[in-house]
Amino acid sequence: MRLQQLADQFFSGGDHLDDPVLAAVTHTARRYRIGTELFDDFLASMRMDLTVTDYPDRGALNLYMRGSAEAIGLQVLPVLGTVAPVEETAPYAAALGRAFQLTNFLRDVDEDLLRQRVYLPADELAAHGVDRELLTWCHRNRRTDARVREALAAQHEITRETYRFAAAGIGMLSPRSRPCVATAAALYSEILDRIEESDFAVFNHRATVGRARRLQVAGIGLIRSWRARSSSPGVADAPGAA
Repeated sequence: MRLQQLADQFFSGGDHLDDPVLAAVTHTARRYRIGTELFDDFLASMRMDLTVTDYPDRGALNLYMRGSAEAIGLQVLPVLGTVAPVEETAPYAAALGRAFQLTNFLRDVDEDLLRQRVYLPADELAAHGVDRELLTWCHRNRRTDARVREALAAQHEITRETYRFAAAGIGMLSPRSRPCVATAAALYSEILDRIEESDFAVFNHRATVGRARRLQVAGIGLIRSWRARSSSPGVADAPGAA
């Protein structure tokens, strides 16, 4: 399997000059001191996707997101740079990665069912009278049952709270990096707005943020980024710097 071969090569050490992708990953990981355990976590979650189709509870879903979402935020963190110790900013970076993926899970319930997968905790759905059978009925009939709307609303609030927690960490990033991350957080959290505005009718259409709004938010972020860079010309963030 290609994934396993790449993993074996990466963890074997060396510069991997014969493979440009592995060479680039290895160079970046060394330069920014990104722990190999984060790559291991990521690959573990990718392997889970080959066989796991349902998650019985929040703990099981969090285990999956440890590698598929949190690890990404933690890998990017030293590249972005911080003004506080990395260990202090790490929980917020992990939470933002988790918030992004929780948003995907809510938006893509219908699409994921096409692949026979449900990325929502089964026990929390059951508390609202929802199971895979009911979700499948909604998918087939292009209708969102009232019980499903209630269950999704509860998941929506959990995701909102995750964004609120993660937002506190943006100010700990390098000033140059803050506008980029703030822009991504704003746009992704607005997907939640669209889902809520549709009364959680995720089986009727896919929630998106319109192009005009994306350009508006991105434009503001670009201006802020330019100002941040102009205020500190020629200053580069040291890898993993506090």
